[in-house]
Amino acid sequence: MVKATPKSQPSPYTYANAGVDIKAGNDLVDAIKDLAASTRRPGADSNLGGFGGIFDLNALGMSDPLLVAATDGVGTKLRLAIDHNRHDTIGVDLVAMCVNDLIVQGATPLFFLDYLATGKLEPPVARDIVSGVAHGCRQAGCALIGGETAEMPGHYAGKDYDLAGFSVGAVERDKLLPRTNDLAAGDVLIGVRSSGLHSNGYSLVRKLLDDFDVDPSAPFEGETLLDTLLTPTKIYAKPLLGMMAQSQFKAAAHVTGGGLTENVPRVLPAHLDAQIDLAAIKPPPIFGWLAATGKISEQEMLRTFNCGIGMVLVVAADLAPSVVSTLHADGEDAHIVGQLVANNDGAPSMTAYVGTIDFQQAGHV
Repeated sequence: MVKATPKSQPSPYTYANAGVDIKAGNDLVDAIKDLAASTRRPGADSNLGGFGGIFDLNALGMSDPLLVAATDGVGTKLRLAIDHNRHDTIGVDLVAMCVNDLIVQGATPLFFLDYLATGKLEPPVARDIVSGVAHGCRQAGCALIGGETAEMPGHYAGKDYDLAGFSVGAVERDKLLPRTNDLAAGDVLIGVRSSGLHSNGYSLVRKLLDDFDVDPSAPFEGETLLDTLLTPTKIYAKPLLGMMAQSQFKAAAHVTGGGLTENVPRVLPAHLDAQIDLAAIKPPPIFGWLAATGKISEQEMLRTFNCGIGMVLVVAADLAPSVVSTLHADGEDAHIVGQLVANNDGAPSMTAYVGTIDFQQAGHV
């Protein structure tokens, strides 16, 4: 038998005095049931507390469905939320980073599960986080059917926590994107505006905040800099899925880490490149402020941030005007930003730029 010598006066041990409060976890499940119920959709009853969430595929009425799954997190944008005690929108980011990856494949988001890990469970903070998750699910039209809260003392310090999300969508087999065989030189690229930084590049953002004398609560473009930095990622389900069902797009790219430089080529065959006219991109002021403050090169901005374009749609040239018009009617800021061109050198697809992006719209802090 292993000998265990107490380092202090021994006392009866419980899970609670080891740092894990089972009752707080159970109370949280009860507290968020109304949030889950608010995301109810056909196929899901939004009940929490079982061993697994259930979704009835028959409720979709699809003839030949494919399931599409995605998982993601929020990255170090969490650090800003934690440090400034702003937890009510970060859950929207979590949902968006997952469901936008489903949408670009033509899939309708069906359900979502979240994972929250922390050193000590703070029920008000956790409810704020899940409130954001539920809000994101309602925007995406998917059900929050379950999740996990892990209290891990000694692993996470202080009030730190981490988030992960998991989402599943469905698409009819003949509507799956990209339609690689249909893509051709001359197809048009349409950029759909982002809500800001979304959830990428925050390690660079935070380095600037650390290295410069910047007050995040200072006014910036009608709000505060912190408000701008914590603006949640846009969810593109409602404006795009109906048009995708009508086969108006040949491909779509979600612009996340790697920016336009790395994400657009992911949906292209090897014989095509994306040619983007940078002069057609009008970045929101936050990108100009970052570029000017950090003296960040255009190339670095383009491969780190979305620079104001959250989605890129690939459409046939003759459809481009009507697609832009429809997006405008739906309240989206969308415009033509480039085209596909032939790649004759045998190299993998890439993003080629012409012109220069105007980052001289810097806000003032």
